[in-house]
Amino acid sequence: VNQQQAKAEMLPDLNAEVLYEDWDDIPPSSALEEISEEEAVQIIAEPLLPLQSSTLRDYVDHSETLAKLVHLGVDLSQVEKRQKAGQLLLTLDFEKDIRKILLFLKDVGVEDNQLGPFLTKNPYILAEDLEALETRVAYLKSKKFGKAEIAHMVSRAPYLLLFSVERLDNRLGFFKNELGLSVRKTKDLVIRLPRLLTGKLEPVKENIQVCQIELGFQRNEIQHIVFKTPKILTASKKRLRRTFDYLHNIMGIPHHMLTQFPQVFNSKLLRIKERHSFLTFLGRAQYDPAQPSYISLDQLVSLPDEVFCTEIAKASIQDFEKFLKTL
Repeated sequence: VNQQQAKAEMLPDLNAEVLYEDWDDIPPSSALEEISEEEAVQIIAEPLLPLQSSTLRDYVDHSETLAKLVHLGVDLSQVEKRQKAGQLLLTLDFEKDIRKILLFLKDVGVEDNQLGPFLTKNPYILAEDLEALETRVAYLKSKKFGKAEIAHMVSRAPYLLLFSVERLDNRLGFFKNELGLSVRKTKDLVIRLPRLLTGKLEPVKENIQVCQIELGFQRNEIQHIVFKTPKILTASKKRLRRTFDYLHNIMGIPHHMLTQFPQVFNSKLLRIKERHSFLTFLGRAQYDPAQPSYISLDQLVSLPDEVFCTEIAKASIQDFEKFLKTL
């Protein structure tokens, strides 16, 4: 009897009045209940979320978050190439998780039209703690980086704000000590090439050693070269060696002149070879500033072909093109 009474108490009171504040609160009718054809055609089935897929495109129609990210300009085909980035986006809610990060990035100085490309390169920032991100920006401000400088650095090096304050401090200290730069010049260096703060440090160490030990530059010369041309720290060592060998051993350019025009190391070796060979053919390959008809390395590599021919080689572009066919 007690068991029957207990079961009875668990049943709903059929005589009790049930109030619903909204029609949406009305429970669904029984699956066995018959409905008219007119009612049947009005039923809209929700699309099923794919159980498994190799691309995020299959989830866009089912995910408001992904749809909004695509509208923002995020390239999902690139995001899914990054380790576990696709799974991350599928777990995030746009309003709860993503909107606050977007507002933070805009406040830092990332332009609206750059938010999509930024998140394409670094979707992982969406999982970062907002307070931690704000602390990292505060650290950069404490190091006297201006608002515009921070915006430039974050936009050019999207992974920058994933680095803790300790790692950022260690990175700045590395470049200051390794290159013997002042605090001001260290700041200028990373502002001009902010990915130095997020890239691997071992290749940088190796390039400094190559410049000093193999290429024979003095420490103060390396400081000058790096400060004027930061990309030399991340350049291919093979390319550095080959370019230096041609400039120094074939063209006879001394170290002090290469230090004055280090941007020559950013130029394609083929262009240097073609133009030097043409000037040699014309008897105009003169790189000594103490001699008449002096040609600076900057003029040699930076001018467009037509200007190089008419103003430096004193020849026509057709003559230059014919000469190149003989090489």
